[in-house]
Amino acid sequence: MREHAHKSAEDPATRGQTRSHARTSDVEPVLQMRGIRKTYPGVVANDNVDLEVYPGEIHGLLGENGAGKTTLMKILYGLAQPDAGTIEIRGRPMVLRSPRDAVDAGVGMVHQHFMLVPDMTVAENVALGFRTERYPLTDLARISADVKELSSVHGLEVDPAAVIEDLSVGARQRVEILKLLHRSAEILILDEPTSVLTPQEWEDLAHVLRSLVAEGRAAVFITHKLDEVMAVADRCTVLRDGAVVGTVNVADTDKASLARMMVGRPVVFRAAREEVKPGAPVLEVQDLSLVDGSGKTVLADITFEVRAGEVLGVAGVDGNGQAQLVDVLTGMTQPTSGRILIGGDEVDRLTPAGFRRRSGGVITEDRHKTGLALDLTLRDNLIMRDYRERPLSSRGLLDLASIREHCLNLIRGFDVRTPGQTIRMRQLSGGNQQKSILARELYAAPNLLVACQPTRGLDVGAMEFVYSTLLRRRGAGSALLLISTELDEILSLSDRIAVIADGRFLRILAADEADAETLGLLMGGEG
Repeated sequence: MREHAHKSAEDPATRGQTRSHARTSDVEPVLQMRGIRKTYPGVVANDNVDLEVYPGEIHGLLGENGAGKTTLMKILYGLAQPDAGTIEIRGRPMVLRSPRDAVDAGVGMVHQHFMLVPDMTVAENVALGFRTERYPLTDLARISADVKELSSVHGLEVDPAAVIEDLSVGARQRVEILKLLHRSAEILILDEPTSVLTPQEWEDLAHVLRSLVAEGRAAVFITHKLDEVMAVADRCTVLRDGAVVGTVNVADTDKASLARMMVGRPVVFRAAREEVKPGAPVLEVQDLSLVDGSGKTVLADITFEVRAGEVLGVAGVDGNGQAQLVDVLTGMTQPTSGRILIGGDEVDRLTPAGFRRRSGGVITEDRHKTGLALDLTLRDNLIMRDYRERPLSSRGLLDLASIREHCLNLIRGFDVRTPGQTIRMRQLSGGNQQKSILARELYAAPNLLVACQPTRGLDVGAMEFVYSTLLRRRGAGSALLLISTELDEILSLSDRIAVIADGRFLRILAADEADAETLGLLMGGEG
């Protein structure tokens, strides 16, 4: 059994004060990546990248989508091979041909989408892929005991016998970290680790990270949330277009400077939400419930309204019924009970086509699965909503000249960066894919827009564009239902805020009544 030294976690507010000595003292870096270059057909993903990480350091890794962050970490974790460059861990040259090589070298990675088997226990998940002295047999009793000890020492309380699917999202993330600690990882890579956490769970994670690096480990923290970098990172390396823009001490910089390094221009963080007097209700929902095919109630007695010129934000941890609510409101799924009124008219057995005819637009949660046809062209995706209507078609025949002009206007109006209309959608960046959805859904000025996770996976520059676009629709009199797990986004854009948990609306607050702490407690089932 390993021996662990327990040290108290440091408050995130004190970041940058404990390990700045690492760059000026005799401490050697635990990780050195030199001259890393990686190319794919037509793309330079990493262009002569250098990265140094010290023991006892949380190192932020920032950059826009496509900047090369993920590729660099895939190389470190053995999931991709560099075309050029070297890697040294604790001063030893390494060739990492697989994740097994990386784990053996003391590198561990918590992926953005957890790599856990839902119907297995915590101990069984920790045991997966771990070779013991009894290999190929597994000593679950010993692993369970080790998990208990690690949990206690590091404040990662998890029952080794608990089944993963019964755990909260925060607890599942703790299991991922326990897997790395059980494998004696000294360099922890965390890819967007807070994307599914409540604010309170994020605070817990920050304390855990501080505790872990206080024992001499190092962590690379990949995130697009600059507030989190400022709160927990000691140094930060910024990538743009595959190259390093610079590495800075977080204590010596600010959000605006980091954002400027990321996108090459100043970025506005708080959307300017002008005063708009709300009009009549556009969407009214009364006692809406949904029971899924297994008999589980996923939406329960939801009642609310969204008025013209208003943004109603829906805050909640992922998986609490948000996706099902969008499906019901846009006609993808029929509710079990309840009433839906659009424009004052009750709709029965709403369909997606009926939702569009009632001047509805939708930004779906997952642009790859439900928002776009990735193997079709940009042009096909831009017209798929209205290709049957004039001027795009006449008497059942497509008008190609009108389609080209229509798409050109959308591309220009929504700043879609593309070499042409016939490029395959999957070849565009995430930000440009999202702009394409906005262009398709908003050009007709819908009276009602349902926007679910509209900036998920986007960098600060693309987020700024999305925010300004949504607020222009609000200013033009549209009703917006904004569903997001990003509390900054909800607080910045919303006039009123509903909190959803376990498929229920717990409370609806005026914007001036809400703050991150209040919303976080409600999201966690308190308050």
